[in-house]
Amino acid sequence: MADAQKYLLGLDAGNTVIKAVLFDLTGRQIALHAIDGQSSSPAAGQVERDLNELWANAQTAIRGCIAQAGIAPEEIAAIGCAGHGNGLYLLDKTGTPLLGIQSLDTRGADLAAELDAEHGAALYDICRQRPWPSQTPVLLAWIKRHRPEIYQSTGAALLCKDFIGFKLTGERFSDISDMSGCGLTAMPDCTYSDELLALYGLRDAAPLLPKLLDPAAIAGHITPEASACTGLAAGTPVIAGYFDVISSALGSGAGAKGDASIIVGSWSINQVFSDAPVSDERVFMASGFGPKRFVNIESSATSAANLEWYVREFVERGQHHDDPFGQCNALVAGVDPAPDDPFFHPFLYGSRQGAEFRAGFYGLAGWHSEGHMLRAIFEGVMFEHRRHIEVLAQAGVHMDRATLSGGGARSPHWPQIFADGLGVPITVAEARETGALGAAIGAAVGVGIFADYEAGIAAMTRVSQRLLPDPATKAHYDARYHTYLALTEMMRGFWAKT
Repeated sequence: MADAQKYLLGLDAGNTVIKAVLFDLTGRQIALHAIDGQSSSPAAGQVERDLNELWANAQTAIRGCIAQAGIAPEEIAAIGCAGHGNGLYLLDKTGTPLLGIQSLDTRGADLAAELDAEHGAALYDICRQRPWPSQTPVLLAWIKRHRPEIYQSTGAALLCKDFIGFKLTGERFSDISDMSGCGLTAMPDCTYSDELLALYGLRDAAPLLPKLLDPAAIAGHITPEASACTGLAAGTPVIAGYFDVISSALGSGAGAKGDASIIVGSWSINQVFSDAPVSDERVFMASGFGPKRFVNIESSATSAANLEWYVREFVERGQHHDDPFGQCNALVAGVDPAPDDPFFHPFLYGSRQGAEFRAGFYGLAGWHSEGHMLRAIFEGVMFEHRRHIEVLAQAGVHMDRATLSGGGARSPHWPQIFADGLGVPITVAEARETGALGAAIGAAVGVGIFADYEAGIAAMTRVSQRLLPDPATKAHYDARYHTYLALTEMMRGFWAKT
């Protein structure tokens, strides 16, 4: 690496926001530029995005980040990108965008149930996942069945970050962490499988899959065309990148066998690192990101997206607050926990327990305030994380401490609620943009700045808070958690009829 190359660029492409974040070689954030994109819902249960807008937003974010930093583009040693897992991003045979489906989409619910009934056990044996609605191969099979004209026009089936990588380098590639995370590789080898595709009804889809690489492998270089669009220096190396849950864990300081990571973001992510993938059908998925490097994951779309919805629909309405999330945290701070506090089910986007699950407040009384409702959201989200963690424990994957990241980790109150409600010590990473930082760490490993992830994590991550559970709250949270689970069971019949 030339002496002038002092920085790493991490890109984090979520379901809506794309961020470009510049770091120095110690992990210090130098600049950030984020752009919020738009989603559309052409039919019930469908959540799509315009890929041309996504690329335009990526260009703006990268240019803005470089300008804010005031550096020469040639000072960037390498680029890594993380992106939301699953969903489906299709290009036609000329590389023109066809369709972008996000991982909140549920159009494949019936097909997922059909595939699970027919081949669920066989699929799990190969890829460590059973079919579910937003899973990439389920969506591709749905397109094949219901939109055959799009399927016949498809030249490449990518994931979110892979589309950005394609626009930056001109290469069609993905990485083993993302492709194993969406159930498209045989485990534990993390390789494509014709048998796997056949079980999904996608025997003819092999030519559509991108080149499969190690996440830290150099996948390509910035093209002259991408340089002109983004301001990046042509020839800058771009690594294959990461499933964002793994990238965020790396950026929060987790990555070694036994490390645990909780991500309080759009999805409830609860994961434990190991040297082999767990084999237990109760666990949602396992993802691999290198030889003897696996993450066992329990997750669902039941986390901080619920608070984001509340803020969007109620707090930001009429632009009443300059700091809407700060307002929510202030209201939560004004509430002392009590046994008769209301409950909240964080199922605005369904649940892996059932696509028919719905959110709701329960037990509201006239003496409850908005602060009580917000605290119920905070608590309900934590309870659903706890349920996932108990599934991992039942499979023999234990979490006796964890690193917290994601938007919820920025709250002055939520991390302590997690420590108390889960009953384990919680650390919060110093970095706010852990997904981008994890991708930057991988980029540094890819170009040889660090010998391995352990060295990169040691050099580029730090802890900002260490929180211990308060023993005085244990009985309170245990009682309410069991009531929360009982309430879920009582609502199943109602949800099934609506």
